[in-house]
Amino acid sequence: MLGLSELASTPAKTRYHQPYFTPLEVAYLTEKQRGKFSETQEEKARQQAMSLIDVVGTQMGFPRKTIATAQTLYNRFHLFFPMKDFSFYDVTMACMYVSTKLHDTLKKPRDILMVSYAVRFPELAAKIKVVGGEVDMDHNVVEADRKRIIAIERLVLEMICFNFNTRLSFSFVIKLGKALGATKELIKLAWHLAVDSHRTLVPLMYPPHTIALACIYLAALLTSFETPVLPAPEGSLNQTSHELAALLGQNGQWEPMYQAHVEDLEDIVHILIDLLQNMSSSFPSSVTASPNTPSSPSPYSYQPFNPNNLPQSSIPFSPSTSAASILSSSTSLTRLKIALKEREHEPRERMPLSQTDPTAGLTPGSGDGEGGSGGVGAGLGKNEGTVRFLFGPPGSGTPGLS
Repeated sequence: MLGLSELASTPAKTRYHQPYFTPLEVAYLTEKQRGKFSETQEEKARQQAMSLIDVVGTQMGFPRKTIATAQTLYNRFHLFFPMKDFSFYDVTMACMYVSTKLHDTLKKPRDILMVSYAVRFPELAAKIKVVGGEVDMDHNVVEADRKRIIAIERLVLEMICFNFNTRLSFSFVIKLGKALGATKELIKLAWHLAVDSHRTLVPLMYPPHTIALACIYLAALLTSFETPVLPAPEGSLNQTSHELAALLGQNGQWEPMYQAHVEDLEDIVHILIDLLQNMSSSFPSSVTASPNTPSSPSPYSYQPFNPNNLPQSSIPFSPSTSAASILSSSTSLTRLKIALKEREHEPRERMPLSQTDPTAGLTPGSGDGEGGSGGVGAGLGKNEGTVRFLFGPPGSGTPGLS
């Protein structure tokens, strides 16, 4: 801890907010923060976190934008901080708390915790006798959890450089769907796919309008793959699923018009198909109640992350898409993935926003880089001199905070 005189003499440091990462950067950072855990364990933990955020947010009546932002914050958090160093529940609830501030859907940490207790321990929730009542939890446990959420909140805010601007793909799905002449049913399916995209790392790699186009493309593929081509109804101004899939599956005038690339759409579609396959085959649609009870000390004491010992709860693990028939056949998704692989374009080369070397300066906590600027996670959560938080990558000319 530095004194006032030392703080005054310490040169100011600059932290840049990087809105998007290249797939290579994301792969490097996730591997580093994953540590000794396998990709399967990491994915299992991520989907548990996404489900917990979804259920808690839904029960609290939060809009979808609040829930989706919390899910993205969680995924971004573990690009910067090792999974083993933080409690699974603390990070999810801290990200939910920050998201409520970003979208003006404010709730106190205690309110969020009480709903999460009801989700995690349904046997306690069953004992609530008053509608809208709270779970009976020990005051010391609640206060300890609240303090950890506040501590992690600071890390999350510094991680995003206090940039409270959020852009989600939901409104783009509706606007672009109408512009492309998609039917209401297809737009609805694309919207659900956009919701599910926040269960992945896609929002960290691509802007929302590109994700929206990819969801429309995938919705068209899912509703047209291995189905006969039918003419559009007479007098209809909408395009069929086959026509939309053919349009967005190849280069064309739509790319400069919507500032997107077919290669990016294909990358996103493959990630979402993998997610749907995992949901339909690898994970149960629901899990049993936790054998742990509030009388057991282990659920309430701080525990580092361990994907092999994730507490089971009543959290449902199911996609938000309403097309249940799509998930009933994992083999059809596999065939679709193979068909896309056979005709996909070469991956588009993407340069990082802040540097030419995708891995340079991306080691969290590794110290400062050139010019007094730290790595992606360097120095977060520490009181060491003056720090300027800029709302964009170097050279973007964006304002910031000091």
